[in-house]
Formats: sequence, C-alpha cells, structure tokens
Amino acid sequence: MTTGWQIGDARITPIVEIVADCVIQAGMRDATPSRLLGIPWLRPDFATDAGEMKSVVQAFLIELGDTTVLVDTGVGNGKHRPGLPAWSGLDTEFLQRLAAHGVKPGDVDVVVSTHLHFDHVGWNTTALADGWTPTFTRARHLVTETEFGYWATLPQRETADDRAGFEDSVRPVLDAGLVDLVPDDHELRDGVRLVPTPGHTPGHVSVSVESAGRRAIISGDAIHHPCQIAHPEWNVHADFDPDLARRTRVELLGRCADSGSLLIGSHFPSPTAVLIARNGRGFTVQ
Repeated sequence: MTTGWQIGDARITPIVEIVADCVIQAGMRDATPSRLLGIPWLRPDFATDAGEMKSVVQAFLIELGDTTVLVDTGVGNGKHRPGLPAWSGLDTEFLQRLAAHGVKPGDVDVVVSTHLHFDHVGWNTTALADGWTPTFTRARHLVTETEFGYWATLPQRETADDRAGFEDSVRPVLDAGLVDLVPDDHELRDGVRLVPTPGHTPGHVSVSVESAGRRAIISGDAIHHPCQIAHPEWNVHADFDPDLARRTRVELLGRCADSGSLLIGSHFPSPTAVLIARNGRGFTVQ
C-alpha cells in the first residue's frame, strides 16, 4: 500500500475511501478485458490477469509548511445514491484514516474540489440530526468559478446522483460561508496551484505541487485509469465534452513527460503515482 510521496518540502498522502474497480471499468466502454490485457505494464498493479481494472476512490492530503490541504473528499458516508447502489449509504472509516496521519477535520486549512461529481465532494459534509453540516469547519473550500457556475444550474444532462451530491455535499458548505470561487489557475500558496484540465466537466482542474525542484500533479478525473496513458483517446461516458477531455489528457500527459512531474492518479490504486515517458506519438510509464 502506498504511504505517500515527498515532493521537496511537501508531503502528499493518499487517503483511500473505497475500491472502485468495476464501477470505473463499466464507465469506460473502450477498456475491454482483451484490450487491457494488450497493455502488459498494467499488470499486476493496475489490472488483473483476467483484464479487470483495479481502481479506488481516494482523497489526497498535502502538507506543506503550515498549510494542510485536502484534494477531493470521496463519496462520503450515508449519502443516498440510488443510481449507483455500490456507492450508496456507505459507512467507511475515511475520517479515521485521515486521523491515522495526524490530521483531524479541524486541522484542514483548504479543501480543493477538482470538480463537483459526487464521488469527489462527499466528505465535505457529515450528517447531524438537523441535516448535512460541513465536516472541515475551518477550511476554505475552493471550487473554480466555471465549475460552480455549471453545477449551480443543476444541469439535467448530469445524473440525479450528481445533482444530489451538489445539494447535500456542496450547498451546505456554501450556505456556511466556507466556499471560495477561484480562477482555474489559482495559486493556493507558493508551490501549490490549480492547473486547468477541462473536458470531464466544464471547470475541471488538476493540482500541481512543486517544491525544491520536484514536481507532482494530482490528476482528478482528467485521467481515470492508467490504461488512458497508453490510450488517451479512451473516454469515460461521464465526460462532459469527450473531444476536449481527450485533448486535455494528451496535454496533461505531455506536461508530465516533459517536466518530469509525478502523475498521481485520483482513481489509480497503489502505487498510484507514475512517471510518464513519450513513446513515439504516444505515452507509456517509465
């Protein structure tokens, strides 16, 4: 199990919530078992010998100086998601896993949402007798202006579960005055900033961490599974703009390959982070 990465003075730690293997594979129609088996380096970490994807839902803790950042917050406990029963009404130990790294909810300074699909915002709130209340009560919750503007309309093209996620996991934080709407290239602090990666959703961003000459990029859903390194043209059915998502993925992979940045995949299982190399016109892992 991956315990994290030291990027100069910054420490990045994955906080795994749940396994997501079949859910991610079902959403990527091109990634059939036979095609996954055609990418030998996926096994054993990212796929099984039967061509089944390995995947997770997780958050990332960034600790740099006196700043504690949480990137995305998973599905959350007790959230009603009838469209995806496997992720509905969860009861996980996410907060305990966060505490195991010495971080309580009140210690988090900033929560970054790469986008507002329900499996990336769920732990923004927890249930009390009078409804959903912010979990990270001190934290500023950063959402790009474009992303928030899109979801605030409760777009009918998105799933009912995702629209419900906005209502029970985003709106209570907004009502509590804890949301900051920011540009898609916002700098959180020296060494940590947002990188525009639209396509999966209109205002999707990744998170760049740079310190002491080392670099890492947390992908969000700009890339769902390592198979998309070999085949960036493979989209997921939830992509808002499939063509833009593909172009963004190619740009992100090229950025990582050319800068030597560690690519930390938001849904990648352990070891979670990979170095990208160019392979002719495409990409592979080093």
